Amino acid sequence: MIYQKFYVVLLHCEFLYLITAFNVAYPISTWRFKLSCVPPNITDDYFRLSAGISKNTSNLSGDYEAVAETKFNSSDTYISNLPKVTFHCCFESEQDVNCSVHADNIEEKTAVSTENSFIFQQLGANWNIQCWMEGDMELFSCYVEPLFKNPFKNYDLKIHLLYVLSDVIDLPLTPQKDSFQTVQCNCSVQEYCDCHVPVTTVKLNYTLLMYLKITSGGVIFQSPLMSVQPINAVKPHPPSGLHMEITDHGNLRISWCSPTLAPFPLQYQVKYSENSTVRREVDEIVSDTSLLVDSVLPGSSYEVQVRAKKLDGPGIWSDWSTPHVFTTPDVIYFPPKILTSVGSNVSFHCIYKNENKTVSSEKIVWWMNLAEKIPQRQYNVISDHVSRVTLPNLKATKPRGKFTYDAVYCCNEHECHHRYAELYVIDVNINISCETDGYLTKMTCRWSANTIQSLVGSSLQLRYHRSSLYCSDRPSVQTISEPKDCHLQRDGFYECIFQPIFLLSGYTMWIRINHTLGSLDSPPTCVLPDSVVKPLPPSSVKAEITVNIGLLKISWEKPVFPENNLQFQIRYGLNGKEIQWKVHEVYDAKSKSASVPVPDLCAVYAAQVRCKRLDGLGYWSNWSNPAYTVVMDVKVPVRGPEFWRLINGDTTKKEKNITLLWKPLKKNDSLCSVSRYVVKHCTTHNGTWSEDVGNGTKFTFLWTEQAHTVSVVAINSIGASFANSNLTFSWPMSKVNIVQSLSAYPLNSSCVILSWMLSPSDYHLMYLIVEWKNLNEDDEIKWLRIPSNVKKYYIHDHFIPIEKYQFSLYPIFMEGMGKPKIINGFTQDNNEKQQNDAGLYVIVPIIISSCVLLLGTLLISHQRMKKLFWEDVPNPKNCSWAQGLNFQKRTDIL
Repeated sequence: MIYQKFYVVLLHCEFLYLITAFNVAYPISTWRFKLSCVPPNITDDYFRLSAGISKNTSNLSGDYEAVAETKFNSSDTYISNLPKVTFHCCFESEQDVNCSVHADNIEEKTAVSTENSFIFQQLGANWNIQCWMEGDMELFSCYVEPLFKNPFKNYDLKIHLLYVLSDVIDLPLTPQKDSFQTVQCNCSVQEYCDCHVPVTTVKLNYTLLMYLKITSGGVIFQSPLMSVQPINAVKPHPPSGLHMEITDHGNLRISWCSPTLAPFPLQYQVKYSENSTVRREVDEIVSDTSLLVDSVLPGSSYEVQVRAKKLDGPGIWSDWSTPHVFTTPDVIYFPPKILTSVGSNVSFHCIYKNENKTVSSEKIVWWMNLAEKIPQRQYNVISDHVSRVTLPNLKATKPRGKFTYDAVYCCNEHECHHRYAELYVIDVNINISCETDGYLTKMTCRWSANTIQSLVGSSLQLRYHRSSLYCSDRPSVQTISEPKDCHLQRDGFYECIFQPIFLLSGYTMWIRINHTLGSLDSPPTCVLPDSVVKPLPPSSVKAEITVNIGLLKISWEKPVFPENNLQFQIRYGLNGKEIQWKVHEVYDAKSKSASVPVPDLCAVYAAQVRCKRLDGLGYWSNWSNPAYTVVMDVKVPVRGPEFWRLINGDTTKKEKNITLLWKPLKKNDSLCSVSRYVVKHCTTHNGTWSEDVGNGTKFTFLWTEQAHTVSVVAINSIGASFANSNLTFSWPMSKVNIVQSLSAYPLNSSCVILSWMLSPSDYHLMYLIVEWKNLNEDDEIKWLRIPSNVKKYYIHDHFIPIEKYQFSLYPIFMEGMGKPKIINGFTQDNNEKQQNDAGLYVIVPIIISSCVLLLGTLLISHQRMKKLFWEDVPNPKNCSWAQGLNFQKRTDIL
């Protein structure tokens, strides 16, 4: 009975011990730790020894293997007599040789009764373990590696990881055994095993409880419980995009890209080695994604690697990145490229290495495009090997073929290296013009980028800053600004729209040129939307010719916006395909109409109106839709038509039929139409009367009295013409003859000259009437009215030389029509004379040409005869008798 109670108490104590041990979970270190399982007869000195062994496994593995092999081979003689053995499994970290936690497994003990347990009884079992969260944030991995691999190379190694993921950070009790999930580790590679636990991103802050079951050589080992938060054991991916370049200040910049999936800030460890005249190795930790290395010399080689780790709190270093090698050139320019604007000053620095020797800065010279040597006054010695050149007040770069930059060369005194620095000078004076619409709801800004099209790889952006009220006197580029989307139009301009707008706010704008070499800003301009309004065009535009006054009147309605006083501009012209516009200004803001004189009151005029603020700010509106005048009568006809008569019947009788002929009035005379004609008669006995002819141009009446005066009156919708021609038919006046002579001279087939002589008369001569007709045809009589003071007149008509024409000249007196002078045909004398003159004009040039030709022939013949004659005469100077005689001196002949 006593033994039974003691046994129950013992079991209860062991159960409490088991619960207590299991509830204490081992927090996984971010460093590698060790799992050691040993029998109880091994003291704590073994753990210290094994810790030491783990640090120098390679040195002891041979001896250990020999001991194990010996013990294994000798086990056959007494292996059946071995008792069951209990193994204790503990964790050891590299920083602590003592067990961090000592606990049995879930079964409290591991009893080994197989023949393989002999080795484990003598030596125990040890594994290196490291666990981390993968950089892709999807798997939690554990790496299990046996410390002594050779003794167990013939045994099957199987590892299972049991885990549970809880959102409670501090678990009060251990989860039930059934709540653990199991994953089998991959031991395909004999040296180690990989275990992977899927963890989603949202569960990175959960607590992961887990333990290992290891089967080796038929023996099962179980680790104590482990706990970890995956977020604290993240092993990031190695940094990528490693890059090295020389900075504008002559330093070496090492840069890289941070792992994209890291959910927290990182720190970086950079190690690099420099191979120049003196080799050096450097290891630095930084929080930025770049590192500057100073004292860079030409011809040096750098090899760099980078790894990453969580910046704050626990974490695991990533693997090292792939090594990257960079060799500095023999000539170093810093900066190697400069982007600047017109009118600025820039400087280049240079270090020159020639034949493994750095050239002194005092011996360095600078050239532009290898064509122009830069003056030495622009050089500066910065140090023994660093030279600087300053280029002031730069002009825009002119593209040369495919080169859109200027090449700046740093040279030794006697030679230049093929490397050069690039200088891009851009004209950033970009004009930005803005316009507010007539509804005052939006502002459209436009600008052209033609000046910077040569800069390849650049992008343009309009930036602006809106002030609360008005513009400053000196606009400047603001540090706080906003970008504006602009779209390229077909005309090559960019267009940006601001909507809504604040009319009295100042919009400071500039164009930013973004490029890999930097950014440039155009000179800023400030725009007040209220000052750049383009009003709507005037509406209800009308055009008309005023009645009785005879002016072109244009009327309009002012647009609703803006409310400022406006000035107006009118353009008008005769309607047609190409209107010749005339402009009229109206500065009266209250005016709604204007009248202008026009030369032709009976033509159709087109008129348009536009407006602008009276103070000159803003823009002219668009022209309004054109308004057109309607042709209508505006005044009474200026005069009645000119007319002539035809006399029919026997000329010996006193009663004759008179037919009046006239031509329709033109618009300028009728102003602007004629509705009818009226013939007025005046005689001594019958008085005066009128006869309506309508629209006809011919009227016949009977002349019976001694004197009969008629006139033709034109009538339109306004009234009758005032100035009308009168023609009096008088028997006595028809016998008055003042035309002494009349001659007709044809110039060509379309023109005939008439000339005449008049004798003095006591009657008042008003005008002359010329009448002509073709006698060979029944053509109508043609006539012209000629002023009385003219003695010669050109008649333009179609004349046939072989036809016979009759020309008549009638003097018209105030008292009546005089006796005419009539000739049939052209004047013959003058015609023959003209024909003779024409023959003379042809013969004289022929005679002159013949004389010139004859004279030239005589001169040529004379020269040839002279040459032939003197060729036969000997030269007297060649004769013996002529020696010593002077042939230039005259000798008197006796």
